[in-house]
Amino acid sequence: MCMPQVLCLLLLPLSEQPPEFKLIRYEEDWSNQRSNSLKNIPMGSRGMYLTIGGETRQRYEYFRNPVWGLDPDDGNGYLLQRYMLHADLHLGSRLRVFSQMKSGIESGRIGGPRPPDRDELDVHQAFVEVKSPGSAIQLRAGRQEISLGSSRLVGIREGPNVRQSFDGGRLSGESTHWRVDLLAIRPAETNPGKFDDSIGHRQSFWGAYATAKRRRWGSADLYYLGLDRKNHEFDQGAAREQRHSAGVRWYDKVRAWDFDYEGLWQFGTFGSSQIRAWTVASNSGYTLESLALRPRIGLKADIASGDRNPLDRRLGTFNALFPKGAYFSEADLLGPYNIMDLHPSVTVPIGRGVTVSADADYFWRQSTRDGIYDMPGNLIVSGREARSRYIGAHANVMLEWEATRHLSFTANYLHFFPGPFLREVGLGHAVDFVGLWATFKF
Repeated sequence: MCMPQVLCLLLLPLSEQPPEFKLIRYEEDWSNQRSNSLKNIPMGSRGMYLTIGGETRQRYEYFRNPVWGLDPDDGNGYLLQRYMLHADLHLGSRLRVFSQMKSGIESGRIGGPRPPDRDELDVHQAFVEVKSPGSAIQLRAGRQEISLGSSRLVGIREGPNVRQSFDGGRLSGESTHWRVDLLAIRPAETNPGKFDDSIGHRQSFWGAYATAKRRRWGSADLYYLGLDRKNHEFDQGAAREQRHSAGVRWYDKVRAWDFDYEGLWQFGTFGSSQIRAWTVASNSGYTLESLALRPRIGLKADIASGDRNPLDRRLGTFNALFPKGAYFSEADLLGPYNIMDLHPSVTVPIGRGVTVSADADYFWRQSTRDGIYDMPGNLIVSGREARSRYIGAHANVMLEWEATRHLSFTANYLHFFPGPFLREVGLGHAVDFVGLWATFKF
C-alpha cells in the first residue's frame, strides 16, 4: 500500500496520456481525462466539472558579494518557499471560473525579503472566462497571469519567489491563421502580508498582440503595447512615463535549426522629455542530431538602447515593461536596459530526464552616459561619470532533473567576473550565486 494515501491520489495517473502540467496552470485541459478525487470532478449537470491542482517550490539561494558588493553577504544563504493552490470550475463549454491562492515565504536573508520574495497569503488569480459558440472569441476578466510571445516584455516572473499577475480584461479572438489578444490591465502590487495585495493604480497597461500561426516561412508576432506610470526613475531623473512600444517577432524550428528574432521601437513622453528607445533580441540554436545525446548549441545576442545624454530632453533608455524573471540567468543580476550582451550556450540531455547546460554571457553598456539597471528596471548605479563600456561576464552551469511528471530538481552555479565599468563605479567584487530548488506539481 502506498503511504500516505493522499500522495497516492496525487500520483495516480488519470489516463494513458494525462496532460502535461503547464507553467501557467489555467492553460491545462483535463476535460478528456478520467475523473478522480482531484481532476475533472463532475458537478452534476453535463459539461460542468471542477479540477483542483497546485504546486510547491522550495528554493535555496546563496550570494557572495550580492550586487557586486553593494549589498551585504548572505551568510549561509536563505530559503524561499512558494505554495500555490488552484480550482478550475467549468460551468459548461462557455463559462469558466478560475481561482488560485499563493503564499511566498522568505527565511534567513540578510537585509530581509526583496519585494518579490514574500507574500504570506493572497489571491494570485481570480477571473471569469466567457467563450463564444465554437470558442473563437473569449473574454477573461479579473486577476490573471499573462505571458505574451517570448515573455521578453510581458511574463509571469517565474524565477523570483512570487509571480506576477494583472488585474483587468483580456479579449482573445482566434481563426485558422491568426490569434489576436486585446489587453486593458494593471499589474497587481505584491505586498508582504495576508490578503493585502492591491490593484496597481500607479501603472496602466494596454495593447494588442497578434500572432500569425505557423506558415512555410515560420510564425510571426505583431504587437503594440502602451504603458502609463505615474513616476519612475532612470539615470536621467524621475518623472511620469507614458511609453508606447511597437514590435515584431519572427520564430521557427526548421530541422536542426531553431531561431527567435525580435525588434521593437518605443516612443512617448517622460515628463517634459521625448522617449526614443529600441531593442533587438535574437536566440539561435542548432541541435546536433547525429550525436547520441543530441546537444543543442545556442547563441543569444541582445541590444537594448540607453540614454545618450542625461541633460537633454530626450530619454533613450529602453524599458522592458514586465519581463520574465531569470532573463539572463537565475541570479538576475542585470536587467535588459542600456545593455548589449553576447550569450553562447550548450545544452545536453544526458538521459532519464536529466539535462546539463553551460553558458557564458558578456555584457556591455549600450550608452556610456547611462547606468545599469536590475530586472524590474530600478537604477543600480549611475553611469554619468564612468566612461568604460564593458560591464563584465558570467559563467554559469545548471543541472535539471525531471524525476517524475510531478517532481523536478534543479541545481545552478554562477560566477560573475566584474569588468572595468563596475570597478570604475566602485562595484568591483566578483559575485558567486548558488541556487538549489525542488518543485512538486499536482
